[in-house]
Amino acid sequence: MNDCPLGVPGPHRLATAMAFGLSDTGPVRRHNEDNFLVDCDLQLMAVADGMGGHEAGAQASALALNTLRECLSGQPPTPPTSLDPDATCQMPGMAAITTLKAAIEQVNARLYAQNEARRMSEGQGMGTTLTGVWRRDPLGPLILFHVGDSRLYRYRDGELLQLSRDQTWYQQALDAGHFDRLPSRNLLLQAIGPSRRVEPEIGLHQVQPGDVLLLCSDGVHGSVPHQELAQALDSLRVESMAEVCQQLIQLAADYGGRDNATVLLAMCER
Repeated sequence: MNDCPLGVPGPHRLATAMAFGLSDTGPVRRHNEDNFLVDCDLQLMAVADGMGGHEAGAQASALALNTLRECLSGQPPTPPTSLDPDATCQMPGMAAITTLKAAIEQVNARLYAQNEARRMSEGQGMGTTLTGVWRRDPLGPLILFHVGDSRLYRYRDGELLQLSRDQTWYQQALDAGHFDRLPSRNLLLQAIGPSRRVEPEIGLHQVQPGDVLLLCSDGVHGSVPHQELAQALDSLRVESMAEVCQQLIQLAADYGGRDNATVLLAMCER
């Protein structure tokens, strides 16, 4: 099993990208329940925002990331995507999607079992968001996985696009056309751990050289305006990744953010 530690800032050399991350307790909280993972062997990046109190929340985010890595580490490598135009039609990434969905279900089962052992009722106990990307085939698409309200963005040609969809009561109300008496923004529809079943969002995304990926917890995107996130990424270079991560975390504090704040950046090379 690959046992690289969580929350290591970097830089991290992936097969097709450079990555750097940073997590901060924030100006108010005493404990950091956020965590992030960059596994260069697996080509895996993820952010987890724990909940359930400082010990339970921090345990949940760490346990989720470590379990996900453990589940994916035992998988055989995917052969490179076929370049033969006469090859039988394939759905790139479908085998990896199946593997990833099963892994996330195992992650949820492990956290749920701990909640059961503590006699927590359904929907209660420790939990965590889990959002990330996996590029099992270096020539294939990026695989997004998402539970909760941490976010994945892609910055390309001056445009910042949110690739994940917040799994919150607030977003559900907006999608239904309700704009009055909206629920709180941080009420989750689902998370890893509190319930027996979880339905992760999993999808394929093509990336191009020069694309920037931003993974962050709601301590960042819930405070920093979309345009300011884009402006910070506009000047991003490999040598400035640490500086931009720190800038985004500072912006969250400057805008009155009270939560833990985590940023994970990746610059795609091919």
